[in-house]
Amino acid sequence: MSERNIRIEPIDRRAVEDQDVEIVERKGIGHPDSICDGIAEAVAGALAREYLDRVGEVLHFNTDETQLVAGEAAPAFGGGEVVDPIYLLIVGRATKHYEGQTIPAETIALKAARAYLESEIPHLTYGEDIVVDVKLGEGSGDLQEVFGEDEVSVPMANDTSFGVGHAPLSETEQIVLEAEARLNGEFADEHPYLGTDVKLMGKREGDEIDVTVAAAMIDEHIADIDAYAEAVESVREFVEDVASEHTDRSVDVHVNTADDYEQGSIYLTVTGTSAEQGDDGSVGRGNRANGLITPNRSMSMEATSGKNPVNHIGKIYNLLSTEIAEQVVDEVDGIRDLRVRLLSQIGRPIDEPHVADIHIVTDDGVELGDVEDDVEAIVDDELANVTDITRRVIDGELSTF
Repeated sequence: MSERNIRIEPIDRRAVEDQDVEIVERKGIGHPDSICDGIAEAVAGALAREYLDRVGEVLHFNTDETQLVAGEAAPAFGGGEVVDPIYLLIVGRATKHYEGQTIPAETIALKAARAYLESEIPHLTYGEDIVVDVKLGEGSGDLQEVFGEDEVSVPMANDTSFGVGHAPLSETEQIVLEAEARLNGEFADEHPYLGTDVKLMGKREGDEIDVTVAAAMIDEHIADIDAYAEAVESVREFVEDVASEHTDRSVDVHVNTADDYEQGSIYLTVTGTSAEQGDDGSVGRGNRANGLITPNRSMSMEATSGKNPVNHIGKIYNLLSTEIAEQVVDEVDGIRDLRVRLLSQIGRPIDEPHVADIHIVTDDGVELGDVEDDVEAIVDDELANVTDITRRVIDGELSTF
């Protein structure tokens, strides 16, 4: 038996896949909230790596208050223009002075933001379509030194907070998650008219799945209203094909349902994101750590992106609980639905949660006692290796949104 406080019990609801109604959302990488998440996390990774390179330790920082103020654009078939640029402010704290060294944290942040935008949101021209500013206060003195490359002790939790993870993904969750990734991947590669701001809302009622897609179209690649209509239909067909790979249930896909062709009101953009026209953004208002917004499941309201990856529970426990849930389902047969809740206590080692609360729905014919020991062993092992999460986050291996 583990010495950690691991609790395993039946879940307090039916498995999500067995519920009558399910709702799932994903905000794509070009959504204003996701832009904030992406830049905050890119800056966090850059700061962590720079601290390690310069002083051998990750020093205190957080960039999880990054905000976006929408701009104004005038899209037009064949190409319009941005009238008033988007404004993004990287907000947080960072250690700028340490043992006689001055560390240019704000310069590091600006470089990381530019690299992220050029890589992930290429239609936003840095300094023209979007203006990026940074205001990082100095890190708290008692928190500045938090993690060293040769550190053997486990960091202490910075807060009393919790993280939540679940597995396996339902069919609706798989459809929504993969459709956005592939729309912003292979589809966009072949169809440059699709912007990165793609939002999907999945609804399942019984065995009928309905997916609503909001897809920003880029005006320079759309010649006229007929070309726009064709682009919308191609997105619909693609999402329908993705869905068919994950379910035998009936699936209806709807794209840009607010369009009014007769009035000329369509989702046409200059840059491929609604941030160009009145849609603001903030870190933590969008996808949870597993990339989805899932009201049928328990969720933490913590912003995962931009937080320090060493001892900030809002980041570590949300990522770790998701990893634990996926690991358990992969390795233990007979589990239909699993929820992991990890609660920290400030000042307590992060490998010793205040409680690790595991809720399980087993398959028919499988008792909780049949899987309990195997589940506890995996949870215990994952907690013992919690600092692996820190390494993987710093190396950019884990997504936070």
